[in-house]
Amino acid sequence: MNVALYARVSTGRQENEQTIETQIMAIKDFCKQKGHTIIKEYRDEGWSGTILARPALDELRIDTSSHIWEAVVIYDPDRLARKYSYQELIIDELADKNIPVLFVTTPAPKDDTDKLLYGVKGLFAEYERARIAERFRLGKLRKAREGNVVTSQAPYGYRYIVKTVDKHGYYDIDQFEANIVKMIFDWIGNKKLTIRKLIKELQRLNIHPRKSKRGVWSSGTLSNLLKNETYIGKTYYNRSIAVVPKVPLKMEKYKKVKKSSRTLKPKEEWISIPCPRIIEDGLFYKTKNQLKINFELCERNKKNEYLLADKIRCICGSTRAGEGPQKGKHLYYRCTSRVKNYPLPSKCYERGVNARIADKLVWDKVSTLMSSPHLIKDQAKRYIDQLHDKKADTTVIEALSKQLESIKEEEKRYAKAYGSQLISYSQFESLAKDTRARGIGIEEQLQQLKIEQQKTHFSLPASGDIASFCKKALEVIDNLDFNSKRAIIREIVDKITASQKELQVYGYLPILKEDNVKYISECRDCRVAECG
Repeated sequence: MNVALYARVSTGRQENEQTIETQIMAIKDFCKQKGHTIIKEYRDEGWSGTILARPALDELRIDTSSHIWEAVVIYDPDRLARKYSYQELIIDELADKNIPVLFVTTPAPKDDTDKLLYGVKGLFAEYERARIAERFRLGKLRKAREGNVVTSQAPYGYRYIVKTVDKHGYYDIDQFEANIVKMIFDWIGNKKLTIRKLIKELQRLNIHPRKSKRGVWSSGTLSNLLKNETYIGKTYYNRSIAVVPKVPLKMEKYKKVKKSSRTLKPKEEWISIPCPRIIEDGLFYKTKNQLKINFELCERNKKNEYLLADKIRCICGSTRAGEGPQKGKHLYYRCTSRVKNYPLPSKCYERGVNARIADKLVWDKVSTLMSSPHLIKDQAKRYIDQLHDKKADTTVIEALSKQLESIKEEEKRYAKAYGSQLISYSQFESLAKDTRARGIGIEEQLQQLKIEQQKTHFSLPASGDIASFCKKALEVIDNLDFNSKRAIIREIVDKITASQKELQVYGYLPILKEDNVKYISECRDCRVAECG
């Protein structure tokens, strides 16, 4: 039988130790014994099993439609996914295409009883992993509350001495880096330098940060260093929590870490841990106050109105930021490459774009589109045609119905497991509660689709109504204040690529969203309407 091979490791350490090669070797031995021929290999190196969107796994699922192989061989179920629900999802998806999944360590279930036991085993494995993670979390909390440093990376100025048999890990002062830290605080607190002047001075003295691809201090790194209370003998644990970023910097299809951003917890939840002091309290708080003064006096923080801020980019790929030389007399959008690369030379030589001209050009075009009778009529017709032709997506309904049946079957398996005394009543109640909740959610989605089918369809407004609407819209648009214009630009514009020669605007006008446009009949009861 022609088969595909799938292997996965989750960490860089596992990659270095070549555990994926060990998996593949075991799979090849298994295929040799069974007489299978491996047609293609799929590898996800450095991907967690709790993430379903993985490059090689997605490629494997797409390739099932081409039928270039007849089965998939995987070393162990947890190599496919760390969550039992994910395992079942993929196995059922492949089974629908008559492609079995073979595991080296676990024989394929022969009947319903084997399948039930396999499912219970997967759930208990997932439960055990959750228990291990919780034990690690509680262990770290206990260590922190006992005054032990819980980290793997020390701040600049310290070394982290790892745990030994008779002593927990702790911070020790790195004398060379500590002297630089003292010098940095002195330059800001006593000599009243700004952070940018500080960066220039550090570069002149050839003093580099511990980790940097460019070998240059960034303003963010120095700002965090100057606010870090570790230097006055207080470090913290449980200070922040990992979260999924609301506005990610990179829109990637595949992410190894979903929770790539962090947010601070309430200060009462922080656990204070004593550590060696480098800076005196007086200098630390003096420096903190000077940073506040520098921010308030900085010319770049004077407020100017930039309509396209956060949306306009340079042709080199960097963002453009508003800058108002001569105290706002002239406003420009300049490439931030020169700021990011400071004090090194800028990699971009594009000149600034006049902000007032760029704002006017973009807003005039947007207002023209928003008040165009022909455009609105064409889009209204297209929207209404879609409403008339709109039918519930049968694929989605079938998928949801099948998922609902699967959940009901899952609930029956839990009941059988409880009846066979494989699990306790409390475990059965917990599992059944979660299953019921998922079932209710899917039923609500199916109900919503039925409601969508019964929606009333609109008819196309008359040309005179559209022209009247556009005339009123233009009057409103002409009288909008800056904040209202800014809100509209943020809503409809995705990106603007700008040079001194041209502006390329990317976005869309959500004119015919149901929450933006309502069909209203005006003057229905007037004499003209009655005569008509």
